[in-house]
Amino acid sequence: MNTATQLSDLPAWAVVVLGLLALTELALDIYALVRLARTPDERLVFGKKWPWVLLILLVNLIGAILFLVVGRKPEVVADPLRETPDSPVGSGSVKHAADVLYGPRDGE
Repeated sequence: MNTATQLSDLPAWAVVVLGLLALTELALDIYALVRLARTPDERLVFGKKWPWVLLILLVNLIGAILFLVVGRKPEVVADPLRETPDSPVGSGSVKHAADVLYGPRDGE
């Protein structure tokens, strides 16, 4: 009893679905590898790129999704409302949120 199914025995819609799934997996792996290459080491969860390369390539779809979801730390963004270290407190150099969003008021 031979239970192996040949690709030619499948209906055409099933072959198309399998092809689309394979292309989606390949595109996701390539996207994850490109994002990994562009991400600095200090923003990675393991601190190095080689564990993520192995995970993406060997675990395929799940590895790429894991990297994209939990593999990167959030980027640190400077707060525009915070005083600079060289400005003394109360010197008036603290910006207001409205000034940052809409520009300085007229007359200032």
